[in-house]
Amino acid sequence: MMDYQLTVPAILRRAETLYSKKEIVSCLPDKNIYRYTYGNFVVRVKKLGAALRKQGVREGDRVATLCWNHHQHLETYFAIPCIGAIIHPLNVRFSAEDLGYIIDEAEDKCLIVDQVLLPLFEKFKSFISISSVIVISQSSQPVPEGYLDYETLLQNGDADQFKSFDGDENTAAFMCYTSGTTGKPKGILYSHRSILLHTLSSLLASTDIGITEHDSVLSIVPMFHAGAWGLPYNCTLVGAKQVYPGPNLDTENLLRLLEAEQVTVTGAVPTVIQGILHKLDEHPGKYKLALRTIMIGGSAMPRFLVKSFNERYGVRVLHTWGMTETSPLGVTSTIHSELKKASKEEQYDHARKQGQPIPLVEIRGRNESGLIPWDGITMGELEVRGPFVAASYYKDTTANTKFTSDGWLKTGDIATIDENGFIEIRDRSKDMIKSGGEWISSVALENALMSHPAVLEAAVVGVPDARWMERPHAYLVLKEGKKVSTQELKNHLQEMFPRFWIPEGYSIIDAIPKTSVGKFLKSALREKYNREYPAINR
Repeated sequence: MMDYQLTVPAILRRAETLYSKKEIVSCLPDKNIYRYTYGNFVVRVKKLGAALRKQGVREGDRVATLCWNHHQHLETYFAIPCIGAIIHPLNVRFSAEDLGYIIDEAEDKCLIVDQVLLPLFEKFKSFISISSVIVISQSSQPVPEGYLDYETLLQNGDADQFKSFDGDENTAAFMCYTSGTTGKPKGILYSHRSILLHTLSSLLASTDIGITEHDSVLSIVPMFHAGAWGLPYNCTLVGAKQVYPGPNLDTENLLRLLEAEQVTVTGAVPTVIQGILHKLDEHPGKYKLALRTIMIGGSAMPRFLVKSFNERYGVRVLHTWGMTETSPLGVTSTIHSELKKASKEEQYDHARKQGQPIPLVEIRGRNESGLIPWDGITMGELEVRGPFVAASYYKDTTANTKFTSDGWLKTGDIATIDENGFIEIRDRSKDMIKSGGEWISSVALENALMSHPAVLEAAVVGVPDARWMERPHAYLVLKEGKKVSTQELKNHLQEMFPRFWIPEGYSIIDAIPKTSVGKFLKSALREKYNREYPAINR
């Protein structure tokens, strides 16, 4: 066989030769639409790569991006690794302190930043040492003095001088930091090989995503979060139309893009998709959508989302699971052949599970008794391995407890695995509630509460209790104009759970605090509880 290196340039070459006429669409900050083709895109990637080399970027250098989802960010996804450097997207929702820490630890050589995000950059620029800052301007305002203009830099680049990386496929190409909810963010390096294998695995029909050249894909999930779930590379490899919302993530703009660009596939966290569903329900018939699949990840998926989209709009909601450490897609909730014979209600129940591992990902679970049986009942911490699963953290020798002695990643998720290899995440290990010696799943309670017609969002946390050590306490955001009593909520839950699972306490709040990627920030709710309730039970 040929010695064919699995590298990002291979994706770019395919896009250039096969899909030069396909569209890439960006929604600019002023909500105007910018369109160009893959052919234009490839030329600009080459110019940017050549221009970065002129700026002194060499193989192995880290180039940070502080950007929303748009065509220029996509250009950096390819130009940087295609010259042998490492792209390092920064999470725009991190604190200035964390961003300064990450850039310093990663030793980023230069930064590419959206002009609309310069105020954020100003908050941490004094903490870092960086050779140049390149500003992407999407308005008539000039780039501030002392910064390089992205478009000017790119125009000065010579596509003919572009020299594509032709080194080892195991060379690092992409750097990503975890969200750091349990300490400082930790860096992970994806190799060219791992990116290409993750892309191929994600595109297989067996994942039930199955993106092809026929699709139009709206990347709502941020490009600064775990590579936008791999969608930029997936779409480019198969020539799918790509649609990017820029910083305009309000529900009305997302629906405008979904309709105007005839989007067939999109992906986001449940809270974003719930907002789209509520807007569709508020305005029946207003939007003519071409959607076939919505990928949901980042937190547990409420059952009603699956049922509502399927029955009212004919759209498949596909539950997925992954981590920054898994590049990130690891599991999809596929409908296997046996399940197709089941009733719709059984299929909806099944769809709440995270699903089967995608090809090349292996799974197992472990608890205090050892490896768990695949019986769908016994709970244990999920462990995974595969060619696009991280084996270590960047510059971190203290995180070896995250890996087993035989090389599996400990995910921190408590799960069951059934006889068909279907995973159901019961909770994060840190969010499981142990009451009177019995485990209670906060995720199961949250899903049940969000199935109540008055409840928009629900988060359940364990709070101190003198008798039971811990008890569940529910924080709720109600739908507009709705009211609900504590007794109604208890009655609703009693139909589904043992009595000891039912929370005694319920708090109605305006908004549930969330992490940078839209997950419920339960540590903030625990702090809120400790502040607001007397220490009588502690």
